[in-house]
Amino acid sequence: IGSLMYLMTCTRPDLAYAVSRLSRYTSNPSEDHWKAITRVLRYIRYTRDYGLHYTRDPAVIEGYTDANWISDNKDSKSTSGYVFTLGGNTIAWKSSKQTVISRSTMESEFIALDKSGEEAEWLRQFVEDIPRWPKPLPAICVHCDSQSAIGRAQSLMYNGRSRHMRRRHNTIRQLLSTGVITIDYVRSADNIADPFTKGLSRELVETSSRGMGLKPVVNGNMRET
Repeated sequence: IGSLMYLMTCTRPDLAYAVSRLSRYTSNPSEDHWKAITRVLRYIRYTRDYGLHYTRDPAVIEGYTDANWISDNKDSKSTSGYVFTLGGNTIAWKSSKQTVISRSTMESEFIALDKSGEEAEWLRQFVEDIPRWPKPLPAICVHCDSQSAIGRAQSLMYNGRSRHMRRRHNTIRQLLSTGVITIDYVRSADNIADPFTKGLSRELVETSSRGMGLKPVVNGNMRET
């Protein structure tokens, strides 16, 4: 798992969800977990020439966020995922189990939106310190496939009872009002953060990998697929 985590952190965002799930059972793995690890290693074997491909344009940071509400019957917590791209390629990504239990799909999506907002704020502060980066910096557009979560984020008032949701609403509202982020709707089929929250079919994994800029490398050059 440590070797897979190193690979995922450096160059393989497509492994994020699998590594996140398998890391939860390192203390007491079952036969099913060993089979899952074998399947991941087999996938890496046939995609070992994959690499991240960066281009100059567009020099704009974009984010994608998603959540999967209670995908495991044994665990009531949802999974969050986000990915940020620059020049058509991934620069930051994460897949993790949420720390609180969400009461609805909207809440799980809103929690994921809050985590992606934190990452967007850090990335914006990071590029501001780069001397030759064009100034002023535009707001980072975060794409979300939940219209209800977007509506909650853009609402000036919060009428819920959960304190943890109120805190997240205030945080997102501040990021929006200060111009750090903007939020835009994206179809679930076009959301490249989808593989960070759940297991997908082979076709969807290949499509999302291309969307993240993950392509085969042949003789030091990227091969178009």
